[in-house]
Amino acid sequence: MPTNKRKNHITVQVATECEDLDADLCELEQLAKTVCERFDPGNVIVSIALVEDEQFQRLNKQFHKSDTVSDCLSFDLSDNHQADSPRLFELVLNAQQAHREALRRGHSVKAELGLYLTHGLLHNLGFDDATESQAKVMHDTEDEILHQFGYGLVYNTSEIAHGHESKDTQQQTDVKTPRHRGPVHKI
Repeated sequence: MPTNKRKNHITVQVATECEDLDADLCELEQLAKTVCERFDPGNVIVSIALVEDEQFQRLNKQFHKSDTVSDCLSFDLSDNHQADSPRLFELVLNAQQAHREALRRGHSVKAELGLYLTHGLLHNLGFDDATESQAKVMHDTEDEILHQFGYGLVYNTSEIAHGHESKDTQQQTDVKTPRHRGPVHKI
């Protein structure tokens, strides 16, 4: 007996206002689709904006009342009252922050932006990092996705010592420790 299971539709839009961006927008689009497919949220529209420090700080102040620069803002704009409505996710990624962190941590800007994108989407898909145990699950999931996508371990870079190298870290000889990242909140 044939099943009438619908294939979920994932639409990803990527926009940038950054002048000197070291990122492949098509690759970011594919990563967003990969994350969504893994957790099967149904029909989903993901909008990703790559911005610089000044715009990020303005948005962070507007939505989080924080006058600081950080890495990612994540918004779930879904209409929970409409059963057939697609889920609407909006991410704002700070490309300048990604550049600074990539240099500091010894991997590519693409990998760092991939981390921000994955982190934001995981929040939209129900993950949280408010407690230490939640953060561990979330960051391990980020690294698993990013490793499978070809970036290697990006958050828990101390795992490089255990043989989980990526194309970005194979030439690296020093081992970095994980950094603490502040929570990205859903609005």
